[in-house]
Amino acid sequence: MISAQPYEYNFPADGVALLIIDMQRDFLEPGGFGAALGNDVSRLQAIAPNIKLLLQAFRNYRLPIFHTQEGHAPDLSDCPVSKLNRGKSQLKIGDVGPMGRILILGETGNAIVPELAPLPGEFVITKPGKGAFYRTNLEQLLQQQNISHLMITGVTTEVCVQTTMREANDRGYECLLVEDATDSYFPEFKQATLEMIRAQGGIVGWTATTTAVLQGLATMKP
Repeated sequence: MISAQPYEYNFPADGVALLIIDMQRDFLEPGGFGAALGNDVSRLQAIAPNIKLLLQAFRNYRLPIFHTQEGHAPDLSDCPVSKLNRGKSQLKIGDVGPMGRILILGETGNAIVPELAPLPGEFVITKPGKGAFYRTNLEQLLQQQNISHLMITGVTTEVCVQTTMREANDRGYECLLVEDATDSYFPEFKQATLEMIRAQGGIVGWTATTTAVLQGLATMKP
């Protein structure tokens, strides 16, 4: 059990997984897509230590871990024109930036930041959209692992994280968003998302701190 909002979050030791959304260099580092949109990427970098703590705990307890990467094929065949052309940033998807082509799979900037890099045996889901279930095999993998509960982290809170959480909620997964292991370029957007998720008795899911999650996990035997 984890102390959470709007009330305690109960999870089965054999049916819970950690989901880390889009902790990519393109979003977290200068020279990437996030910075090209005019955002302060340092806000997102600040959550990496908490995610690392959660990652290590799930590794210690040998629980399933899923990482996602938003990215597109080099020919952009999986990138809708509406997404490609939206915004007036210095660099668009597919353009060459300081870390290679923006949001293109396999490019340096598309990689997960080194401190959170997946280990062998951990799942990496590449996704062309905001939600982690759209045009991916995530649901199939969760079913194969008998996962019913997801603890969710990553960026950005109001876009890819919330989209994924709502997709999971509609599919029957019990989701907890770790409050200080997710963030947005806009703090007010993050706060609003946390409140929406846990409103009306947890209509979308639960929220809790990293400390609370680690304390809940500590009740299990390694």
